[in-house]
Amino acid sequence: MKMYKLLVVVIVLLSGCKPVIQTDAVTVTEPAAPAAPSCVMTLGMDAWEPYQYMTVGNSPTGLDVELVKAVADKMGCNLNVVQGSWLELLKLLKDGEIDFVLGASQTEERKEFAYFSEPYRQERFQLYVRKNDAEQPFSDLKSFLAAGHKVGIVNEYYYGDEVASLYADEALRSKFVGAIISELNMARLLDEEIDGLLEDSFVGASILRRKGLDKYIEPHSISMGSSDVFVMFSKASVEEQQVQQFNQALQQLRNDGAYNRLLEKYSN
Repeated sequence: MKMYKLLVVVIVLLSGCKPVIQTDAVTVTEPAAPAAPSCVMTLGMDAWEPYQYMTVGNSPTGLDVELVKAVADKMGCNLNVVQGSWLELLKLLKDGEIDFVLGASQTEERKEFAYFSEPYRQERFQLYVRKNDAEQPFSDLKSFLAAGHKVGIVNEYYYGDEVASLYADEALRSKFVGAIISELNMARLLDEEIDGLLEDSFVGASILRRKGLDKYIEPHSISMGSSDVFVMFSKASVEEQQVQQFNQALQQLRNDGAYNRLLEKYSN
């Protein structure tokens, strides 16, 4: 009787153990769950096709997004994405609610609350005007503004030193009209509320093509020239060491050719 009770106890104990699979005399336990990534970072995304935008299936993509995903993979990080206007994202970045944004320019004001990566591409802002006005004989933005023309810009975008200097001129500042997104400036241009707008040349071409506006709006010869673009990280939520790791992973992409392949994909 005692032996029977002991046998029952042994069976019960064995039944509570993790199952073991026997295959050809080799003991194989169930595979362990995959290790969690060493970090999770939150990307603030401002719709700016072809650099960053949402697909029909509501997945983030674009040149900048694909690039930063590849960098995050090398860092062993997962990405969360928060969408918003540029103005909204800057506030979230300052507060540490998001970790970084893409397509940023360096300014002394931004350096107070943000770290910057190494430059990862260049951008060139172009003046866009109504189709019939593309041949207007202006050689630069200053002469365009001085003639009384109004120019649409996106709030808190940095368009380079030339535009910053013109905006600082009190005699010209009223000629700049701010908007939260570039599409609003396109509508204002067609309604003749403004006479031109500034936009990245690739972004402007993408909006015109996607909205079917290339019959009505086209680039003027006035250009702001090329300037470096950076990833901007929140000092409130990101350590400087993580920015260095990002730069190292970015350099690895350049070294193995993945960076150039990505640029070619979006250039074609």
